Amino acid sequence: MDDLYLYIIIALLPLTAIVQLFQVNPYHALVLRGILGAVSALVYAVLGAADVALTEALVGTMLTMMLYAVAVRSSLVMRLGILADGAMEAEEKTKNDPQFARLTDEFRTILHKHHMRLELTSYASPQSLRRALTNREVHTICVRRSPLEPEEASSVNGDAEKPLYQTTTRIQRLYEILQSELSIPITHLTYQKLLDNPVSKQKAPDLEEAHR
Repeated sequence: MDDLYLYIIIALLPLTAIVQLFQVNPYHALVLRGILGAVSALVYAVLGAADVALTEALVGTMLTMMLYAVAVRSSLVMRLGILADGAMEAEEKTKNDPQFARLTDEFRTILHKHHMRLELTSYASPQSLRRALTNREVHTICVRRSPLEPEEASSVNGDAEKPLYQTTTRIQRLYEILQSELSIPITHLTYQKLLDNPVSKQKAPDLEEAHR
């Protein structure tokens, strides 16, 4: 009977692990990972293994959570490459171009549903923007389409309105998410599959034509 509390504490380990498996939000899973490590350290301390408990608390819980937090923060982001001069110009572009601001707001809304965030990265020329995509510096690029380009039906919801922007992504999952959830026919969305070699000479979409 005296060991009942110990059995209850030990039972928290598989229960917490099972709950963690069904977490969709990675930040919630990260918190549960910390709880799992804390319970493990508590079990080791109760059983008299103070050195193991200290190691679990410092390395298995604190250090691991910090590394996981950095990994989650850096991975759950869509880097969007745009044509602008400098980092400050990226924010100014959204302020000075209402349609582009509308598009980025739509991107942020969609990504937020999937626990992701949008990060704008500016490039000075269409060539550098295209290289950024093929070299995997960004996940997606977006440029304003030329008014001389032929009319194309939007890939969003079948609307006949001519898209103002051309958005190209190299991530198939992002393409599937944006294609299914974009609600405004403001951009024409395409998927570009890259070769395994990031410096391959696979031809990217003709951004120079779209920029003219």
